[in-house]
Amino acid sequence: MINKIQKAKEYAESPERVTFHTLTMAFKGDNSDYIVSLGPDGWSCSCPGFQKYGICPHIMAVEKMFKPMLKRDPLPYSPGQNIVSDVKKSKRYSEEPERITITAFSATFHGDNKDHQITYDDGVWTSTSSFFKAHGVGAYTMAMERMLQGMVKPIMLPAATATETE
Repeated sequence: MINKIQKAKEYAESPERVTFHTLTMAFKGDNSDYIVSLGPDGWSCSCPGFQKYGICPHIMAVEKMFKPMLKRDPLPYSPGQNIVSDVKKSKRYSEEPERITITAFSATFHGDNKDHQITYDDGVWTSTSSFFKAHGVGAYTMAMERMLQGMVKPIMLPAATATETE
């Protein structure tokens, strides 16, 4: 387990190893809370700005925060959008990760030997790695938790495993 923890620390320093396929989060805006999501058809946000322009500071902030993990071009600015205000707000938002609570995602993690699929759904993690299947935790899920620290519920290590690492 100690080797997996060390590997997770190394993996967490390489966010480009991750490719998000889907991503859903609650985003605390200045005035209201919104749901931001990325799916097969692209981005969506429940805020009025996205409904009007197809882009908003919430998505712009998430694109900035998770850029190495998205593997997609940022949404383009829209005619009529208050670009200066939205860019300024998105920059501030991107520096405040406590605004985000990730509720679900699916991703590919590019490991040293092969790719693994990882999912997260309201605190429940899954991984295609054999170590995860045997132990309920692994280097890839621990690395993801480290990269998304504070935005996801912490991984609960089995009691025996936690004792072994102390």
